[in-house]
Amino acid sequence: MPRETPGSARPGWRPSLKDVATLAGVSVMTVSNVVRGAPNVSAATRERVLDVIERVGYVPNSSARNLRAGRSGVVSFAIPAIDNSYFAELARLMMDEAAALGRTVLIEQTKGDRELERRALTGYGPTPTDGLVFYPQALDGAQVSQYAAGRPLVLLGDRGGKGPGDVVTVDNEGGAREAVAHLLATGRRRVAAVGDPRGPGTENSHRRLAGYRTALGQAGLPFDAGLVPAVASYTRAQGEAATGALLDGGQPPDAVFAFNDMLAVGAVHAVLSRGLRVPEDVAVAGFDGTDEARYCNPPLTTVAPDKRGIAREAMRMLGDRITRGDEAPYRTVRMGHQLLVRRSTAGR
Repeated sequence: MPRETPGSARPGWRPSLKDVATLAGVSVMTVSNVVRGAPNVSAATRERVLDVIERVGYVPNSSARNLRAGRSGVVSFAIPAIDNSYFAELARLMMDEAAALGRTVLIEQTKGDRELERRALTGYGPTPTDGLVFYPQALDGAQVSQYAAGRPLVLLGDRGGKGPGDVVTVDNEGGAREAVAHLLATGRRRVAAVGDPRGPGTENSHRRLAGYRTALGQAGLPFDAGLVPAVASYTRAQGEAATGALLDGGQPPDAVFAFNDMLAVGAVHAVLSRGLRVPEDVAVAGFDGTDEARYCNPPLTTVAPDKRGIAREAMRMLGDRITRGDEAPYRTVRMGHQLLVRRSTAGR
């Protein structure tokens, strides 16, 4: 009876890592590197291995590997709100990056609530996870350290500080400064800042406010607290309400810098609903670089962080912590951003 070759189509046959390596003409280690998403594989080799994997239907047995290592293969991503455009897009990218590493992502919504954030940090829940990517809002650095208790952790945002986990952040202050400087360069002089939480909030918010103030100072303009309305949350409704109150006041702004795109979309609605024009009467800029900003009418100028880079670095760093524990010092990685100038801030 002739011997069946790897890749033969037959009921019940499950190709192994070695079968893929044989058919692709590479070593088992190379196939393993491709499956894990390791960077030290040439593009041509990676493509050849992936073609074989797709052809024979190879499925990495990550479950067995994780069980042998005492791990589940599942990591958590804890965010304040899943209906926030930025976090929704970031969650999708996190899932993509995790899948490339053979992991699954469990999304946890904390609503910025202290108790829900504590539960996410401690890892208590129906599904055990190996580690956590976490965007804290209600808990401060000391509380994060207390509740994490050595759990593999990557923090997002400027509030991460120096521990108890690695940190992935963006230049919130610099991005805000660029956006406001751009608005001033178009001739605006009464630029409102919509997004001040007027409370502990997140360090990201305070950094964006600092960038706003710096841009005003560099242009020789005074800071006017009357142009910085408080918001309860970063939603479209809050953006509309805060901007509407400014427009209905005695000295309305001629531009709005909103601390996220959802606030900015609400600001645009407030302007248009009063019979004013964007950008001719009031220019509007946001922060986050979401798809929502691109399809706003008019398309929204926004500070766009490298969300793909944030997701990739967060998953890479979390994987290192899961494997190596706390033996290495905590690291902070600051990802890049760019100001996407669109029609919502065109010159007069």
